[in-house]
Amino acid sequence: MNRHAVMTDIDRMFGWIPSWFVGLCLVAGAMLLALTLYRFAVWLLNRAFGTRSSLLGVFIERTSGPAQLALCLAAVALVLPLAPLDDVFRTPLTSLFVVAFVALIGWISIRIVDMSAARYLQNFRDVTENFVARKHVTQVRVFKRVTDIIIVIITVSTALMTFDSVRQYGVSLFASAGAAGIIVGLAARPLLSNLIAGVQIAITQPIRIEDAVIIENEWGWVEDIAATYVVIRLWDWRRMVVPLSYFIEKPFQNWTRDTASLIGVIALHVDYRADVPRIRRWLEGAIKESKLWDGAVVNLQVIDADSRTIELRALVSARNAPQSWDLRCEMRERLIAFIRDEMPEALPRERAILIPQGGGDDTEFLQRPTAPEKMRANARN
Repeated sequence: MNRHAVMTDIDRMFGWIPSWFVGLCLVAGAMLLALTLYRFAVWLLNRAFGTRSSLLGVFIERTSGPAQLALCLAAVALVLPLAPLDDVFRTPLTSLFVVAFVALIGWISIRIVDMSAARYLQNFRDVTENFVARKHVTQVRVFKRVTDIIIVIITVSTALMTFDSVRQYGVSLFASAGAAGIIVGLAARPLLSNLIAGVQIAITQPIRIEDAVIIENEWGWVEDIAATYVVIRLWDWRRMVVPLSYFIEKPFQNWTRDTASLIGVIALHVDYRADVPRIRRWLEGAIKESKLWDGAVVNLQVIDADSRTIELRALVSARNAPQSWDLRCEMRERLIAFIRDEMPEALPRERAILIPQGGGDDTEFLQRPTAPEKMRANARN
């Protein structure tokens, strides 16, 4: 049966209905039938293989949109030549079909990139203390988003070029070197610079996912690297959004550039009578009781002295930045308690020199107790 015979039968059956309405109903009915067949096929697969939690189920879920659009376009391609439509309706529908087909290709391309990236990243799930995992996750995420943007731009450009008027306008706009081209170039410069910075970051790796960084005097972790910006999760759960180009053009601190382990610093001021070797031995024994210590570094040194006190610096290492912070707080608290309870003479004191009123040569030294000693003396009295 050829197309002319089918058209004659349709005109005989629905002669009292406008032809354009019949044609649109045929197109809509074909699309509805295609969607129904898709739902029925998914239902059969779920009943037969139980795909809701399997790899096939994940594939069906992620390709649901492109698959339904592809079936609809296939149905329209079969019905449109048979629909009793004149050129007033057929031409716009054909153009819409071409645009939808271009969008389908772009959509499928993005889905392929997303599924390939997700499949590759399944091998790198632990990004907290795994240097290699953080490196691969950062590269894949940045390249995926840049690729998605490129696919979208190409898809939109191709869809617009299917229309003669838009194609002519686009050709004249890009061919001209006038003010319009300059304005478009200046407007697109921040976007392009951030996209290029994203590619540089993915290759050179100045930052990675879950890196501990200090930026603009704020301390946090790299939570997400988007196509044009980076989200920093600050220590108090705030979020700082920074352009990608910032990490290429300006200096910042990366505490986990090569490894997640960090050395924490604890500073204390004690009196000159403090027994430093004893404090050092106590620290070396106490640090072994902490679950936060990674067993690498523990040290205590006198790094400074002034007219009143000496300054002690303790170095302790931990597996990552959060544990380093907690370990520093824990050991600082325990050091203070040890000195207060076991070595009160090491607490800082204020000293003064008293000269007798008679002008003699004898000099008397007065040691003024600090607040903790006053509290203990009041308690004994």
